[in-house]
Amino acid sequence: MSGIFLSFAVNYLLQWLAGGPNEPLWLNQDAWRWMFIAMAVPAVLYGALTFTIPESPRYLVATHKIPEARKVLTRLLGQKNLEITISRIRQTLEREDRPSWRDLRKPTGGIYGIVWVGLGLSIFQQFVGINVIFYYSNVLWQAVGFSADESAIYTVITSVINVLTTLIAIALIDKIGRKPLLLIGSSGMAVTLITMAVIFGNATVNADGTPSLPGASGVIALIAANLFVVAFGMSWGPVVWVLLGEMFPNRIRAAALGLAAAGQWAANWLITVTFPGLREHLGLAYGFYGLCAVLSGLFVWRWVLETKGVSLEDMHGEILQQDKTAAG
Repeated sequence: MSGIFLSFAVNYLLQWLAGGPNEPLWLNQDAWRWMFIAMAVPAVLYGALTFTIPESPRYLVATHKIPEARKVLTRLLGQKNLEITISRIRQTLEREDRPSWRDLRKPTGGIYGIVWVGLGLSIFQQFVGINVIFYYSNVLWQAVGFSADESAIYTVITSVINVLTTLIAIALIDKIGRKPLLLIGSSGMAVTLITMAVIFGNATVNADGTPSLPGASGVIALIAANLFVVAFGMSWGPVVWVLLGEMFPNRIRAAALGLAAAGQWAANWLITVTFPGLREHLGLAYGFYGLCAVLSGLFVWRWVLETKGVSLEDMHGEILQQDKTAAG
């Protein structure tokens, strides 16, 4: 979240220095080109720093590189109980089977219900349209009458709100639980998205096909968009990732997390590539996102288990019971 904020802040700074995103800045290159160059700097730095990351001790033990495993464990944990830790890793590896997609299938056939729940959470997280707010925020607010400079400022403000509300989620998640936060978030997102759908659906259309929100409509749309980010940032943004890390039993975790992540990126791509074609029909777009927010709440209420205070070992028994209940 802080990375998104910093990228928007840098983009605004470069735009401000040049006098606009399409104005020349340095070396007679437009500001928007320097935005891409600026984002390449942390990417290169990240790539360089990956060479300093130690290999997983678990992997080193699994590949019989015990001296290297000792070095990494000493670096991470010190000399205390070093051989005991290596012995425990060996015992765990001996008990576990190699992760496989076949782990997702129940002995009686079909996919474990919890896998579908994880996939559903990942898809709904994207189908509420959160990345439309981030990816197309400048374009969106210019379309409703704000200048390029004003749009950039509002985008930075939105990213700050996202960071702050994520901190709220961190403070609340172990107090009120994962499921209540998701239900609260779904309700807030549904209200704000439907509000935006009504506003944009009744907007005046300019000659170029872009909507215009005169008077209070533009202000209400801006407030609704930021309240949507509040609802998402304190719930579906961070909480889904927490749930995905907790809800799967050890035996299927690797494959289930991989499938959930793939579903999330596929949904992200689908929402991202379809939005430009809906720019002239923003009421329809936000209506769809609002419907997904409503469905996400119903999905959580019916299918999502609360993982607060539940150990990973106990999750397996709850999942089996859930599958039996669904089958019955």
